[in-house]
Amino acid sequence: MGIQKREVGVRGLSQTGRESEFSPCFTELQTAFLKERPAKLKSLIRLVKHWYQLRHGKKLPSQYALELLTIYAWEQEGSKTKFRTAEGFRTVLELVLKHQDLCIYWKKYYDFENHVIRQYLRRQLEKPRPVILDPADPTGNVAGNVSRDNTCWLLLKQEAENSLHSLRENKSPGPSWNVLPTPLYITPGHLLDKFIKDFLQPNQTFQDQIKKALKIIYSFLEENCFRQSTTKSQVIQTAKGTALKTGSDASLVVFADSLKSYTSPKNESCNIIKEIHEQLEACQQQKDFEVKFEISKWKPPWVLSFTLKSKVLHESVDFDVLPAFNALAELIYLYKHSDVFLGGEFSACFTKLQCNFVHSLPPKLKDLIRLVKHWYKGCESKLKQKGSLPPKYALELLTIYAWEMGSGAQDFDTAEGFRTVLELVIQYQHLCVFWTVNYSFDDEILRNFLLTQIQRTRPVILDPADPTGDVGGGDRWCWHLLAKEATEWLSSLCFKDKSGCPIQPWKVPRKVI
Repeated sequence: MGIQKREVGVRGLSQTGRESEFSPCFTELQTAFLKERPAKLKSLIRLVKHWYQLRHGKKLPSQYALELLTIYAWEQEGSKTKFRTAEGFRTVLELVLKHQDLCIYWKKYYDFENHVIRQYLRRQLEKPRPVILDPADPTGNVAGNVSRDNTCWLLLKQEAENSLHSLRENKSPGPSWNVLPTPLYITPGHLLDKFIKDFLQPNQTFQDQIKKALKIIYSFLEENCFRQSTTKSQVIQTAKGTALKTGSDASLVVFADSLKSYTSPKNESCNIIKEIHEQLEACQQQKDFEVKFEISKWKPPWVLSFTLKSKVLHESVDFDVLPAFNALAELIYLYKHSDVFLGGEFSACFTKLQCNFVHSLPPKLKDLIRLVKHWYKGCESKLKQKGSLPPKYALELLTIYAWEMGSGAQDFDTAEGFRTVLELVIQYQHLCVFWTVNYSFDDEILRNFLLTQIQRTRPVILDPADPTGDVGGGDRWCWHLLAKEATEWLSSLCFKDKSGCPIQPWKVPRKVI
């Protein structure tokens, strides 16, 4: 069906109020939407349908809703042709438990480009949850009418809970995919705080378990590393208080006194990494943890990482182990010889300053940083084949800058802050941002160095802890890809208020000179 005919059809059906009445007219598209899927996904759909049909006789939501929910879960996991069926099955059941948050749609056969369809889709997506729009027929919410069908979903939720409980009783709870019941793109601005609280903030119990595990690891490394030499070490975690519920990353910085200067890591880090790797394996075997402790299979010398995972929740943190020289006093040396280094090469040496800079920020700003990081992860997944995006840290700093220059309040409108960050991304070619909290223009050598830094190709975003680190990077990264994505996101429901009016960004200068 052409876009003009589809527009007329949507307008006519919406005016009659008889939504989904003509769903059979779209049978061919519905069939095509399912038929083109890989064999492994079709097998998962059959399994879900079998589970559903075993509940025959109970008044449940439509089977088609479960089929679409399965496809959605698979797509959100990355549309992989190879996956564990059990994980996919558990994911679908867990999404059923969150039915009151479900809001799902596809743009294969209709999208937001046409004004009539866009307005109609927005009205559909703003309806009480669950909302699962038929990919072939935007008038059809296959999740049903909430006032009429809520009991059906409650029954299905109970069935899903029983099945998941049985899996746990059989000692096979297993992992599932990290799939949100609703995409950020269609979350209205006034619900962003709830989105962050429900889906992005890490579980406090898991955070406490992480702290305990790290304390064990710190102590073990400091007591056992380099026992056959005079080298002493100190271990520090780069915790900023902005971790996401899943897929968070952090650094474990090891300050070893065998590193005598900024250039030492190039020559000595191989031996240090090797020693830490051996001790991490020993710690893993000798100590008991409340979380899963998995060491990367990658071999030293250059890369060493480990992951701490919850045994119950779908939460984890990945850690990179970084050897560093603990001597902030030698900053001047770095400025004098800046032409020798790439810039930001020794940022691990300034871990304490980086953490202090972010850690002292108000809680709501940290939540905004979480939201921006979540948005960035989606962009990274979508654009990774097209080019290298700027580092996530650049977006974190841009968020802090937007708040400092545009609000500065402990409490603020999250949607306004989010839009401001995206507007700054769009204007990346004009960005020149830096802080003087840990360095200033008072010293002549530093002043000359900073003046050179801020005259570089835009965007310039200097690390507040390490002025040699320009995380804006000029032409080094593909800011244009991120800017294009940010432009498309300005039409998101995130930037509409309750009445449907656009939410305006804060007034923020693009550069600080």
